[in-house]
Amino acid sequence: MNAVPKAGNTVAPAAANESVTCDVLVVGSGAGGLSAAVAAAHFGLNVIVAEKTEMFGGTTAYSGGWLWVPNAPHALAAGKGEDPEGPKAYLRHILGNRYDEAMIEGYLSAAPRMLDFFERHTCVHFLPGSGVPDFHGNAPGAGTGWRSVAAAPYDGRKLGRLIQSLRPPIPETTFLGMGIASGVDMRMFLTAMRSPSAFAYVTRRVLKHARDLLFHRRAMQLVNGNALAARLLRSAADKGVTLWPNAPARELISDGSGIKGAVVDTPSGRVAVIAERGVVLATGGFPHDPGRLHDLLPHVRAGTRHCSAAPEANTGDGLRLAESAGGHVSERLSHAAAYAPVSLVPRPDGTVGRFPHLVERGKPGIIAVMATGRRFVDEGGPYHDYVREMIAATPAGEPAVSWLICDHRFLRRYGLGAVKPAPVPFGRWLRNGYLIKATSITALARLCGIDPAGLERTVTDFNRHAIKGEDPQFHRGTTPYQRAQGDPDHRPNPCIAPIVRAPFYAVRVVPGSLGTFAGVETDTRARVLDGAGTPIPGLYAAGNDMNSIMCGNYPSGGITLGPAMTYGFLAAEAIAGRDAGETESHGRKENVV
Repeated sequence: MNAVPKAGNTVAPAAANESVTCDVLVVGSGAGGLSAAVAAAHFGLNVIVAEKTEMFGGTTAYSGGWLWVPNAPHALAAGKGEDPEGPKAYLRHILGNRYDEAMIEGYLSAAPRMLDFFERHTCVHFLPGSGVPDFHGNAPGAGTGWRSVAAAPYDGRKLGRLIQSLRPPIPETTFLGMGIASGVDMRMFLTAMRSPSAFAYVTRRVLKHARDLLFHRRAMQLVNGNALAARLLRSAADKGVTLWPNAPARELISDGSGIKGAVVDTPSGRVAVIAERGVVLATGGFPHDPGRLHDLLPHVRAGTRHCSAAPEANTGDGLRLAESAGGHVSERLSHAAAYAPVSLVPRPDGTVGRFPHLVERGKPGIIAVMATGRRFVDEGGPYHDYVREMIAATPAGEPAVSWLICDHRFLRRYGLGAVKPAPVPFGRWLRNGYLIKATSITALARLCGIDPAGLERTVTDFNRHAIKGEDPQFHRGTTPYQRAQGDPDHRPNPCIAPIVRAPFYAVRVVPGSLGTFAGVETDTRARVLDGAGTPIPGLYAAGNDMNSIMCGNYPSGGITLGPAMTYGFLAAEAIAGRDAGETESHGRKENVV
């Protein structure tokens, strides 16, 4: 039996059929897994991260990089702290009788402490979301800002050779591979053709990106979740974490008293990893596990395909491993997936991309309709709600499908799904069928298979009120979140404009997700529980392998990554035998070759 090899970079696992020892084995490399790995290494433990694919970063690398953390250190430093009863009242209203006092209390207490730890001891840093509101602005306790933080941009060159092992963002969400951050960065790109200062800003960004492509063959100004994954990966390497790519865990090892490691497949063969202190499962949930999707998502059982934007390697490995040890996957959530509307994007290589529609739906001049031609939702509301209402509006026995409809002005100003705004050409999207175009609303309806009379009536009614900035059907633009999603330059309502300028366009949208909510039941320290509610010794879960503390609800942006990093951190504390709050530096044990 070999001790864990000297670490700090991506390394080759042991030879076939051998075994290695470590203190902690982390299975998966998204925010939950890497947070656990970084914190455990900081506390002096030897850590191996076994990643199923050749790329590190998991779903985090695809994400917006936001964390929902009320009373974060950034808010306190700005004098924007709040009574914890505010966030609790908001969650009680949204979660209803699924509100878990212990888990919510534990999270609200530990999350700011987790942020403080990473800010002080790693290269993981965040920027405050001072103007980012909670999703449901009419609910008691809803926040209008300062409850969120976003990963700070990162220079990919600081990753060195590890940059080649970082999962890139979803290609269709980038501009030629260049990520665009939410907030000021995105606003500059959307207004580049209307503002000289924005045009100059975008020109500098594009020229820098062109230089990066020339010298590095990929973007080096990393933003959003890609920046967060990069910062965590850099921190893991700095703290001596051993990183194994192409190393899926196949089964857990138990000695009868608890979990003592896992059997891992590697390019060199099968390796038994003896983890003397614990195993952390963080494999990204089950967004591409057909069997569990069928069991837990009613619309899949009803015949609608679920098209998640999460990495396709996320097939429920961690949940199956936990179940094999006596763990229990929750079925008590209101929704088992973090829904998001998705359009299917044909790619030149014959594959199909999945574009999550998170941004453009809130801009003025767009509506969403079903095959009847009728609207069914506040288009600019939370993405989870969009899919929930689309499924509810679908007749029994029919697949859930909707269409986003806009005019030429909207398309060139804001883009539509994978179609970028002016001056980027969009002919290829017409040629491959992703974007549908017609000279009239009636003709557009016929091309899409929408009831022509129904769509014509809907657009006419919508336009009559939209001219005045009103939406009597769904009241768009009446909450802080809706208005933040709109265009502040548009009056009188930043979220509403008539659809009048031909030609008209449509993109087909289907139910999808950013990941899954249903996961393994744990306690407040991320210890996996058996069917009796007793912790299974040596087994922990974080990220989307852990059951969502929001119980299948989506109160605000960042309610996935916030708990992922927090419970990864808490798992590391528990494994290291440290009391909550004991985060001062601890000397690492020397790795033995």
